[in-house]
Amino acid sequence: MSDNKKYQGNRPSNKFSNSREDKTGTDSKRSRTGERGAKTSREFTSSREDKARVSPRKSRQSDEGVADNRKFTRERSVAIPKNSGGNEEVEPKIIREDLIEGRNAVIEALKSDRTVEYILIAKGDLVGSISVVLALAKEKGIVTKEVDRRKLDQMAQTSSHQGVIAVVTPYKYFDINDIFKCAEERGEKPFIIILDEIEDPHNFGSIIRTAEVCGAHGIIIPKRKNVGATPTVYKTSAGAIEHMKIAKVTNINAAIEEIKKRGVWVYGADMEAKDYIFNTDLTGSVALVIGSEGRGISKLTKEKCDVLVKIPMVGKITSLNASVAGGIIMYEIMKQKIR
Repeated sequence: MSDNKKYQGNRPSNKFSNSREDKTGTDSKRSRTGERGAKTSREFTSSREDKARVSPRKSRQSDEGVADNRKFTRERSVAIPKNSGGNEEVEPKIIREDLIEGRNAVIEALKSDRTVEYILIAKGDLVGSISVVLALAKEKGIVTKEVDRRKLDQMAQTSSHQGVIAVVTPYKYFDINDIFKCAEERGEKPFIIILDEIEDPHNFGSIIRTAEVCGAHGIIIPKRKNVGATPTVYKTSAGAIEHMKIAKVTNINAAIEEIKKRGVWVYGADMEAKDYIFNTDLTGSVALVIGSEGRGISKLTKEKCDVLVKIPMVGKITSLNASVAGGIIMYEIMKQKIR
């Protein structure tokens, strides 16, 4: 008989030990260790139960703390915007069209016939071109108020108000007849810019600024899916919007048909066009269509154009920003007109 069997024969019966031996076939030392571990575990469990009975107040406080933490987590998750990983949507910021921000933009508004209700200036920021704002406002009898800079930060729609915000009547849009009348008063052939769903206010502001410099008589935009005269547009255009007639129309394609009946040739900026801008005659009555930032000119609007033109490009990047592309073509039109 082996030592192991001999030991097992002399050992008292224990159902827990036998069960372990049947399953694992381990020696007696491991079995006794398991018994001691089980005993320790039972003693530890009993100790925890005794503590729970002795101090129920601590247990209740702990439960209340967990509940508070869960409540805080729920409240915090509600405040998380949807695009930040939460499940709730945040109300979109209201875009105001009665604010003009930035020094140059406010100065141009004061020089124009625009109705300015009053001007807010940051306290202590009365140097540089702010003195020009104050002088023009005094000349026109417009009220100026010095306010805490934080108030301007709260009102501002742009990233930099430069310490001045003018509260004005919302931009008054024109109609197509006003654009043709402007060309007639200047004794020039109509030069019109048509925007097909430009949604970036920085692009729109840049296009307005370039169009004004290049002598365009007006800009036509759709009422839907196109940015309007927002503070960002004012600031980006550096006040050029005050000297540009912008017409809002219900249907761009109907507007194109209308101006074509008045003898205007419509050119569409399209990177897949066959003709380069410098090989195209742009000296007559011209309307330039600039497409949206993503998809360009829509298919139906492209079909309405008389000619599609493109800009030569030799680099690895095969597209240009809408305002940059529009600016290049507008300068080509101006060059041909003054040649």
